[in-house]
Amino acid sequence: MDRRAFLKSGSIGVGGLLLSGGSMTALIREAIAAESGASTPWCFGVMADTQWSNKTSDPANPASCAINIISALNQRFIEHGAKFVVQVGDLVDSESWDCPPSYTNDPFGNAGKKAIRTLPYRAWAAQALYDAGIGFFPLRGNHEASQKAASEIPALFPQTTGGGNNVGMLDRIVNSATPGLLGLSYAIDVGNVRLVLLDQFTRRDGTGGNANTNIVDQLAWIDQTLANRSTDTHAFVLAHKNLIGQNHTDCLFGADPGSNPASRNAFIASLQANRVGYALGGHDHMHHRSQVASPDGTARAEQIICASNSYKFYIPKTPKNDTAGRESVIASELFTIGYYLFTVDGPSVTVEFYSSSHGADYGDIDLLASPSSYQFYRRERFGYSLNGRQFAIAPNQSYTSVQDSYQGTVAKILDGGNADRPDDVDIYGRKEIKTVKTGWKAMPAGAASAVLKLSGLDNNLDLWNAALSGPLPNSDADYVTDTYVLSLSYDPTLVRPTQLGTGFCLAAKNADGRWVNAVDLNAGGSKKLVIGRWRAGYALGTYGIDPSTHTVWAVLNRDGEYVARIV
Repeated sequence: MDRRAFLKSGSIGVGGLLLSGGSMTALIREAIAAESGASTPWCFGVMADTQWSNKTSDPANPASCAINIISALNQRFIEHGAKFVVQVGDLVDSESWDCPPSYTNDPFGNAGKKAIRTLPYRAWAAQALYDAGIGFFPLRGNHEASQKAASEIPALFPQTTGGGNNVGMLDRIVNSATPGLLGLSYAIDVGNVRLVLLDQFTRRDGTGGNANTNIVDQLAWIDQTLANRSTDTHAFVLAHKNLIGQNHTDCLFGADPGSNPASRNAFIASLQANRVGYALGGHDHMHHRSQVASPDGTARAEQIICASNSYKFYIPKTPKNDTAGRESVIASELFTIGYYLFTVDGPSVTVEFYSSSHGADYGDIDLLASPSSYQFYRRERFGYSLNGRQFAIAPNQSYTSVQDSYQGTVAKILDGGNADRPDDVDIYGRKEIKTVKTGWKAMPAGAASAVLKLSGLDNNLDLWNAALSGPLPNSDADYVTDTYVLSLSYDPTLVRPTQLGTGFCLAAKNADGRWVNAVDLNAGGSKKLVIGRWRAGYALGTYGIDPSTHTVWAVLNRDGEYVARIV
């Protein structure tokens, strides 16, 4: 698309493009939903900082913008069938640049020109998404923090105010209550999801010059926007800076994690009270997940610091920023290029983190050229459900606190715990927790219980040791958990006595969406049926039916979706 056509597309009134042909992933997702009678799951993507060094002369990445990486991610989001993509700031490295005379294929014809504004290049790079009917919703980072950039964003991305024809599947936009933040801080509704995007930099009217306090006067609007939604909708809050960063000391509420404690208390309390799934940010160029407590200790939020989509990668600083011990680490991966896919299935959300090697030997590097190719692996899978519960399980702590019920079905973990492995630590040596989540679906046809979704028992992701070598990552996660025993109650009126021991069991959904005996999905173990209650010492692969308590149980080392039924 040439410059004239690009600029024209950004000025047309609202009129979303239809989603183009779905990928195989999307088709499988729809087929599984149709088989279960459920609403169709759908997904959106999240990406982070796309700076490219202005010290290099790389025509593949003009205007200090990582166009090559953006293009690779665009293709992935198209293949996933995403409805829209959000970027958490730092769209470029510098707001202006001198275009070398040798850039004769510059998309805006700027070869040889000086002091060219760079944000139009980032908008141009989103065109592949627009052409596929996928919306793109950015927010600013500290690399485009000026008043001029504040005016450019709504003009280049009119969808941030609900305008233009690149709104994707947008249902509604909620504009900031502050006029100077129009198109900068905003919320979008798509399906049963609300995303609140926060800008903390100089505003369109020149106010808000102090990034350390720019969220404070937005707290009322943030809380109202989160609270003013249906109880069956998801909410996510996105900003460029984090609740507690790992490399950068500066964060969402000031120059360090101790700044503005009253406002920080109010913000994290609002996230918890309004059942926000995750607070997401960039800025640190690494994948990092943690639970963050408010300064007063009365509320907690789960944060995701998003992986780099840039030429540079950061290492957590020493000493660590969390001097008050308010952060509980869940997972970390350094020195990789990554993105996130959020799949929404009614009350349930599943997040998948994909990453690729930066193309050189593993470790910290400033790229001078784009990777020659990308191989993305699924490194983490986690999530939650609005109709479930969550449990923070410390190392060496038992899983038996994990219990939940729904529409008469009771789920319990009878045995097992979070094994304290030497490698379950971050770069600081902090031991990692597991956040075990439950969720539910109504009883499907042919079953004798509701469907339990159990997640968060996977081994913690830890890839940070710079002494490792080779292109990493080089594999998907194995999704193996600690060995544990899961019990699920069933309705005895729906099961004939002759069916007990002849295929009726704790069933799990496999990768093809079919129900199979849960122990068939284990990594290792020996399959053995027991009629009766679970007893300590039963080995991995043992499963049973207890007619006296109307429960099915199994010794497992995977998590997933479970139901009581014949397979």
